[in-house]
Amino acid sequence: MKIQSLKLVCFSPTGTTQAVIQEIARGINPGNEEWLDITRPYARIKPLKTSENELLIVGVPVYMGRVPALLTEWLHAIKAQNTPAVCVVVYGNRVYDDALLELKDILTNCGCKPIAGAAYIGEHSFSSEETPTAKDRPDASDLRHAESFGRKILEKLNTISSVDQISDVNIPGCQPYRGDSKLWIVDFIAVSDACIQCGVCAEGCPVGAIDPENSNVIDTKKCITCCACIKHCPQHARTMKPGLVRDASLRLSTLYKERKEPEFFI
Repeated sequence: MKIQSLKLVCFSPTGTTQAVIQEIARGINPGNEEWLDITRPYARIKPLKTSENELLIVGVPVYMGRVPALLTEWLHAIKAQNTPAVCVVVYGNRVYDDALLELKDILTNCGCKPIAGAAYIGEHSFSSEETPTAKDRPDASDLRHAESFGRKILEKLNTISSVDQISDVNIPGCQPYRGDSKLWIVDFIAVSDACIQCGVCAEGCPVGAIDPENSNVIDTKKCITCCACIKHCPQHARTMKPGLVRDASLRLSTLYKERKEPEFFI
């Protein structure tokens, strides 16, 4: 089956999911690709439309073992016409639970035909120098795996002549889905005097939770604890306050030291 173009969709506040999707695309090497980064709020306004002549790859991080709740409305609004699709989730070395199955179900209900799925590991959002979890992942080994996965997707496409020949992909998980994709409402970010109000944190916040005029002001009801503002601050002026999130960071670093490897299903 010949695809005319590749559509790459990712939500990637700290860049880990984007890195994985880029390498999968490199393995497919379609020549004609279109990126849609839905990390910023303005990118999640217009619904996506796809056709059966395109290959859609959707990558999201795992939050509490699920697809992030703030994405589900936009994802459910995708209008696809028998579009071959690849589902990708990235998790912080703990578990991905039902997130990959949930993403597959969402895309199927939108008119996609899932052809493959994969779960990769990225540095956990709560990871820090003091309490690292999956530090610096995806690493070179992960990215080679992602490129190889892309080549396997292309091989599968080359074995079929039409979308109708795509067989169901067996994705692990439970229905109904376990866990709750809604996140904590918590005041956990400390801003030090090193802050120069450069606006990098506000610009990069995927939910617009940081006041662009005063980055000390954070809307905790909007915040999704992705920690992008902490990781991207050029002055290292943002840290975790003592409390729920920092305790979780320590717990994750202690319990999930053993390296987990990517998995794919095709």
